[in-house]
Amino acid sequence: MGIGIAIDGPSGSGKSTIAKAVAARLGFVHIDTGAMYRAVALCARKNGKNWHDETAVLSLLKDIDIDIVHTHYGQRILLFGDDVTDAVRTAEIGVGASVVAVYSGVRQKLIELQQQLAKSRNVVMDGRDIGTVVLMDAPVKIFLTADLEERAARRCNELSAMGLAHSYEDIVAQMEQRDYDDSNKSKALRCAPDAVVVDTSYMYIEEAVAAVLKIIEDKGVLNV
Repeated sequence: MGIGIAIDGPSGSGKSTIAKAVAARLGFVHIDTGAMYRAVALCARKNGKNWHDETAVLSLLKDIDIDIVHTHYGQRILLFGDDVTDAVRTAEIGVGASVVAVYSGVRQKLIELQQQLAKSRNVVMDGRDIGTVVLMDAPVKIFLTADLEERAARRCNELSAMGLAHSYEDIVAQMEQRDYDDSNKSKALRCAPDAVVVDTSYMYIEEAVAAVLKIIEDKGVLNV
């Protein structure tokens, strides 16, 4: 049985970047679960399905093929064998991911895959319900948070780095909507009672990574 480190938090809190760095430092596998939900949203879009049509989205699950592979360039997301790592990172697909993640059929399928991935290897898994649902028995649970404006700025920088058009105002509005959806849906984003909260608003990436590694060390899971 592998060691699972759970990292949760809202969009733009630094989950994936920090989890990736922590996993690399520990020699663990990084599992970005949010990218898997984004892949479902992208699949629906490619097949002309309305994200708000639950029946239509669920009809894709029977044959959907989502895989996570690790290369020298880091984690890559494959949809039916095609590398969609960059395609799933747009703000639009992020909104779609928030919509389809509400559907129990989508969540159940991806949760089963995520739990399977954690059974045979040491993982740092990030998402929105890792500590509360996917890895409830994880020895280390961390909840990352940050101010809305800082999260929006980070997403803008991420999109700019990929050469994708965007506006700061649109990103803020989309994140506000996503925060509202995450707080009001039946499976709301929440911090596990035994999670350690880390506010990354005024932290550089290395500072946040160091803070997470210190928490892991203090938990006595392993010597970092």
